[in-house]
Amino acid sequence: MTWANRLRLLLGLIVTLAIVAACTYVFTQRQQSAVSTTATIIAQEYPVGTDYGGLVVKEHVQEGDVVRAGDALFDVQSLQLQRDVAAGIVAGTTGSERVTPEGVSTVVASVDGIVADVGVAQGGYAQAGGLLAVIHRADSLRVEASFVLTPRDYARIAAGSPAEIRLPDQTTMPGTVTHIDVATLDGQALTKVQIVSAALGDGPATGLRQPGTPLSVTVTLRDDGPLAGVVVAVEDLLRRIGL
Repeated sequence: MTWANRLRLLLGLIVTLAIVAACTYVFTQRQQSAVSTTATIIAQEYPVGTDYGGLVVKEHVQEGDVVRAGDALFDVQSLQLQRDVAAGIVAGTTGSERVTPEGVSTVVASVDGIVADVGVAQGGYAQAGGLLAVIHRADSLRVEASFVLTPRDYARIAAGSPAEIRLPDQTTMPGTVTHIDVATLDGQALTKVQIVSAALGDGPATGLRQPGTPLSVTVTLRDDGPLAGVVVAVEDLLRRIGL
């Protein structure tokens, strides 16, 4: 064998090893993350109701309005409340409501947040204990994401795992896994995780950073070593062929 042939052989081996190393690295990196099947922004919800059923005579807020704790939301006029005030059973306030001798109760917000839904508009009848509206509490935004994982990959996700949140406009923000729930179906771990991110904002939800916004989430799995993905793939192959 001439030196020229030996050199070509050496270069071929180097190129082959470089390609194998690159493929191994890419494969391993792909095994170190999981992409959500579904994900959305959620918030802590506070229902708004009234102790006395009656007619909503004034609506102080509309869906999407930002409110502070103590802000007036609805005025509800109730004949039963008027009787109880006259009898001295109720006076001044009751729960999160302010009442008048005429039987009008002003329902107020119990937390800072944004009015997410109005169940009974002005002129409608509010049932006692029924739902007048829902408030999404400020500073409570988080992400809920679902993943389909193998049992082995499920073991590599934990509270504190880093995550990348991608909004519909392709903006990304960092996050951290805080809570994990799992159910098993056909040997797959149907995993639901909650993720917090300071980038979601410190105030009420607005724009794309509000409950219901669809997202994509990538969670980083625990690194079991540079060749972990290759070893796992080989083990799975051997198991499938019965070795």
